[in-house]
Amino acid sequence: MEIQFLGTGAGQPSKSRNVSSLALKLLDEINEVWLFDCGEGTQNQILETSIRPRKVSKIFITHLHGDHIFGLPGFLSSRAFQANEEQTDLEIYGPVGIKSFVLTSLRVSGSRLPYKIHFHEFDEGSLGKIMETDKFTVYAEALDHTIFCVGYRVMQKDLEGTLDADKLKAAGVPFGPLFGQVKNGQDVTLEDGTKIIAADYISAPRPGKIITILGDTRKTNASVRLAVNADVLVHESTYGKGDEKIARKHGHSTNMQAAEVAREAGAKRLLLNHISARFLSKDVSQLRKDAATVFEKVHVVKDLEEVEI
Repeated sequence: MEIQFLGTGAGQPSKSRNVSSLALKLLDEINEVWLFDCGEGTQNQILETSIRPRKVSKIFITHLHGDHIFGLPGFLSSRAFQANEEQTDLEIYGPVGIKSFVLTSLRVSGSRLPYKIHFHEFDEGSLGKIMETDKFTVYAEALDHTIFCVGYRVMQKDLEGTLDADKLKAAGVPFGPLFGQVKNGQDVTLEDGTKIIAADYISAPRPGKIITILGDTRKTNASVRLAVNADVLVHESTYGKGDEKIARKHGHSTNMQAAEVAREAGAKRLLLNHISARFLSKDVSQLRKDAATVFEKVHVVKDLEEVEI
């Protein structure tokens, strides 16, 4: 499981940072990639990665500001051009209005997709658990921005325990069907009458990962709730230390406020993105150093960077 950042800038693209988009790569888990936001130029950024657009099965939109959605029509259209691959449907989750934006863009441009898009729109009254599969659950909660905006909490369900094959072999269980039965949690009896209790050879279930990906927001209690015990918290850092007043005015957070959220939530790691173009390389380093005085395990991400979870 990895996160790859396709755009880490705020508001408009710069020479070093594209606008908002990131990919949650779940290839080993479910052979899928999920996109979170799709700012202008996202499809160009994907060309610099190993991501195959057809693997993108779900897109989660935090809010309808242009730097988070203007890349959708182009990405959706280009995804259709991969004729050598099987056409697969796609799901889009986001605030009310995302369906109208996508369908209008496709209609006006005369774009026809050979796959279906399934829209899942929500407003402030229909948040909470927005998606569940046999391996993942996704929750959304309203944040505090200048327009309706949400953060997402992706929870991987607990992983099955692993079979201790060496221990099982030492107990006299031959490779074959009996191994499979024990792996499936079934007790078995050997030819000599020895009873093998499956639970003695299978480790306890492992807790799944928790990934919190927030949209644009002022510091708010909702951010903390979404990030409780998260393995990774992705939080915007449009402004820096001392910029609290301007951050509040424009509906954003500082690096210090993001660090406070991570600390209060008990998150394991904090990844700062949505960086204003006014911050140069030396300033970005200072953003991290300042935030680290509040929350030590913090990192300011850059475009195309990949982080293993």
